[in-house]
Amino acid sequence: MFRLQPHDVRFPPVDQASPEGLLAVGGDLRPERLLAAYRQGIFPWYNDDQPVLWWSPDPRAVLFPEKLHVPRSLQKRLRSNAFTVTLDTDFRNVMEQCAGPRPQYPEGGTWITGAMLDAYTRLHDLGYAHSVEAWHGDQLVGGLYGVALGGAFFAESMFTRVDDASKVALVRLVKQLQAWNFRLIDCQQSSPHVSRFGAEEIPRSDFIARLNHALALPGRQGRWTLEPM
Repeated sequence: MFRLQPHDVRFPPVDQASPEGLLAVGGDLRPERLLAAYRQGIFPWYNDDQPVLWWSPDPRAVLFPEKLHVPRSLQKRLRSNAFTVTLDTDFRNVMEQCAGPRPQYPEGGTWITGAMLDAYTRLHDLGYAHSVEAWHGDQLVGGLYGVALGGAFFAESMFTRVDDASKVALVRLVKQLQAWNFRLIDCQQSSPHVSRFGAEEIPRSDFIARLNHALALPGRQGRWTLEPM
């Protein structure tokens, strides 16, 4: 297993990952290393009692914005305007909610460690990490966060406190990214949830090629705001 050196942000080629997708161990979560990882299709995922583990699974789950599928039941929810959706309004809180206990996923959230919270908040302050919030009145009831580079958005985690809140936030984000000419949304690994919205699995080699194309596009570093649709 490749071990990262403390002062070296280089990663091995992703085709050296294990069959499960584990590529490297160690290092830290400083912005330079995180951004280098995302640019190569690599992301951190580990528990508090582990060193930092870096992954690049094959196949890769990707949602192409133009292929977004909105289930019929959710279309009605969107038309009701039950939630107010914002961008980059409460990033740290969104991350903390994603890390907190979620009854429907009792095993979820443990990988968002304190170090991860601090690292991605730093990326947010630098204009690379972004949050989407769904509000019911003045209550934050759902949302998600991720990292944006060029024309690629790397979705990390989402939470909901009210039925459909995070789904509405996701749909609004995808439509905004499509309007901004984003080429792909990295969902990392397939699940029934992301598949329901049109995410598909593609070979890692295809993902890397598409990612490189997306990274060549102008980025949108800084705080995001929703535009009228």
